[in-house]
Amino acid sequence: MRPIVGIISNHYLINDQYPAHANGAMNTDAVSQVSGALPLTFPADPAVLEVGELLETFDGFLFTGGRPNVHPEEYGETETEAHGEFDRNRDRVALPLIRAAVERGQPILGICRGFQEVAVAFGSTLHPEIRDLPGRDNHRMPPDGTLEEKFALRHPVRFTPEGPFARLMGADTVRTNTLHGQGILDAGPRVRVDGWAPDDTPEAIWIDGAPGFALAVQWHPEYNAADDPVSRPLFEAFGDACRAWREGRGDARLRRVG
Repeated sequence: MRPIVGIISNHYLINDQYPAHANGAMNTDAVSQVSGALPLTFPADPAVLEVGELLETFDGFLFTGGRPNVHPEEYGETETEAHGEFDRNRDRVALPLIRAAVERGQPILGICRGFQEVAVAFGSTLHPEIRDLPGRDNHRMPPDGTLEEKFALRHPVRFTPEGPFARLMGADTVRTNTLHGQGILDAGPRVRVDGWAPDDTPEAIWIDGAPGFALAVQWHPEYNAADDPVSRPLFEAFGDACRAWREGRGDARLRRVG
């Protein structure tokens, strides 16, 4: 049986009035087709589930992108208009789940907002608008164009030579899309930045001391994951780690980083 990957959902209103727990099809496709796992979306609502139940149900977790941002109270700052929208229920599920999964060696992969959740869960702070910092670029999604144009490869990401991501990708530099506004300001003590955009914005991280797979990226590898040479090895490695966990090897050391 395939390993089961829990994909966190986002709060969404269908037709602007019907509440739903939503997840993009690109995420489930990447998990199923590239990771070789069974993708199941779970509600990001602490009123209907507990972290312990999730840990026992799934073999690994995908923390996806989402329009709302992590609330600044989670990293010791005051909310401002620049921080945009929030989803406090997702904060209350994602952050403790990330910490618990990492400490027990259960595989996690963070994408965009998920990247920021992993960073915040381990003590990082975020800047509400990277493009406002001196010398930084605009990493936000292009406002117009087709889906292909929005997810087009827009800049290189350089990795630490011989670091976890360089080893995984077989290259020190790759090209990625970019569709985010916020970004890491100060990395937490266990957060190791391993990839940077040309303007030095952190783009790839791993968690020091994690006994299992604990990686996150600021870009969106779920787009065209089966055919993209950067996305495919990332989701394949995540799937391998989830299989190792399911097979009882606990900490999934086949894909340990650090």
